[in-house]
Amino acid sequence: MTGHHLVSQTEWEAARIALLAREKEFTAARDALSQARRELPWVLVDKRYRFQTEDGETDLGGLFGKASQLIVYHFMFGPDWKEGCKSCSFWADGYNGVTAHLAQRDARLVAVSRAPLATLTVFAERMGWSFPWVSSLGSDFNFDFGVSFTREDLDAGRARYNYAAKRFPSEEAPGISVFKREADGSVYHTYSTYGRGLDLMNTAYNLLDLVPKGRDEGALSYPMAWVKLHDQYA
Repeated sequence: MTGHHLVSQTEWEAARIALLAREKEFTAARDALSQARRELPWVLVDKRYRFQTEDGETDLGGLFGKASQLIVYHFMFGPDWKEGCKSCSFWADGYNGVTAHLAQRDARLVAVSRAPLATLTVFAERMGWSFPWVSSLGSDFNFDFGVSFTREDLDAGRARYNYAAKRFPSEEAPGISVFKREADGSVYHTYSTYGRGLDLMNTAYNLLDLVPKGRDEGALSYPMAWVKLHDQYA
């Protein structure tokens, strides 16, 4: 027998309507926050970053394809790693289906990691992913955008993640950065987010937030201890 509070259908609907009012307030607040995000000032990206792609080497402008807006998912995959981060993979499992829709709104999603391109390609094939994924190996891109750290900075506790220096457990971190390309080819950094700022990009987590047990992570050693690569679940 459930230990949850039980009510009549009429009482349930009254409680649901009360929660709906709060949900609408949240939606309005989120819309306002999204507008404020779009109104952030831009920074010209004048450093020449190089990336290895399936079509050869390119610069940051080359990652836009035909779009003028670029969303970069900073996927944790170090140069000597054998597999991609299981948590980043948890996010990436939802990316295949959105690329065509983003293209209709003048935007492109590209994952970027420091692992060699050949390693990324093998892992993407294993996972069944088709979204664009490129290597920034040999480039400062990941370091400059706050998702890769030197061993020296890690040991000194000065790795800067999510806009604050802190002790960090890994040389790689997750994040999303957004860029805009103007007609003259100039590229601007418009936004980046890290940590819990990535939550909205995870479809599975947002669906779990709807069910009675939620994410059900309170008793775990850390929130995503349960997550595995999708081909490793029993």
